[in-house]
Amino acid sequence: MPERRQSKRVTPGAVIAGRELETISGTRVPIPDTDRLVHLQFRRFAGCPVCNLHLRSVVARHDEIVAAGIREVVVFHSPPDELRVHTADLPFAVIADPGKRLYVEFGVESAPRALLDPRVWGPILWSILRDLGPVLRGRRPSPSLKPHGGRLGLPADFLIAADGRVLAAKYGAHAYDQWPVDELLTLARRETGNPTPTGPAVAEKQNTTLGQ
Repeated sequence: MPERRQSKRVTPGAVIAGRELETISGTRVPIPDTDRLVHLQFRRFAGCPVCNLHLRSVVARHDEIVAAGIREVVVFHSPPDELRVHTADLPFAVIADPGKRLYVEFGVESAPRALLDPRVWGPILWSILRDLGPVLRGRRPSPSLKPHGGRLGLPADFLIAADGRVLAAKYGAHAYDQWPVDELLTLARRETGNPTPTGPAVAEKQNTTLGQ
């Protein structure tokens, strides 16, 4: 059996070469972005239940993320046509990388621990139960039984500055091991000094504005 080669991981302080990535909607997104931080997320396959669970939390707080000066860019290892069915309502850039070129470049791997780590079993069960009703009612498509690129992908997160420097990086130990929104915002404030409030503070401000 040939030896399994491990991709080289990208660590904080590395500089990412500039490029433009084409989204599934046909637009182009620059990385790095000269006007803001980029949160580059690597997820799994189109319709992945645990990916959906996490991304819904990002959607729910996307206004806070934008206010913190962060641009969300999410990469999947599925073809564009499959992704369009599952991600059409996401308010941020979605990139199809079926050949896993970006995964290799950033050292994002696949491994059985993606699903075998006991810490992921709860999120998997909850994500399936959460999606079951909408799928049965035809409001949400079900994921492929044989997803392109397999089911063993591991997530990864990178926070990239306007000059291309990687400010922070996380390689997931299992399929649901990624930055929660609060951690992302904390990292951004630490690096930029932007005192953008989160969660309840934003809600209070919005309520005050509506009451004027």
